[in-house]
Amino acid sequence: MKRAVFPGSFDPLTLGHYDIIERGLKLFDEIILAIGVNAEKKYMFTLDQREAFLKESFKDEPKIKVMTYEGLTVDFCNKTESGFILRGLRNPADFEFEKAIAHTNRKLAQIETVFLLTSSGKSYISSSIVRDVIRNGGDYTGLVPDAVRI
Repeated sequence: MKRAVFPGSFDPLTLGHYDIIERGLKLFDEIILAIGVNAEKKYMFTLDQREAFLKESFKDEPKIKVMTYEGLTVDFCNKTESGFILRGLRNPADFEFEKAIAHTNRKLAQIETVFLLTSSGKSYISSSIVRDVIRNGGDYTGLVPDAVRI
């Protein structure tokens, strides 16, 4: 079974994330949407809310599992018997950052990272931009899946 982990904070889930996940389903038998928990980070949405966003958005997709984890992503991959990490790339800066992480992960464990470029109409969307729009009372509904529209 080709199982991939798509790690992130998903604070909140965006249409950019959704795009990568949907397209990743064509490549993998199962994708684990792994919500990383970092006690040092301030989140806009609670862990329960972020988990609910993911579960609701993919409730009709049997190839998706939603889990939480702490620590190294490669340790979580080993624990879940996942041979791949799925990541999305929006721009050259993402590539440089993600490349360094992928090389480190490969050094720590025999886990391959698969990169997908975000669709051109979604490459500008990031969780931090969505949070800023929400904080400032802007219309964020065109940036997130229906389940995130609070």
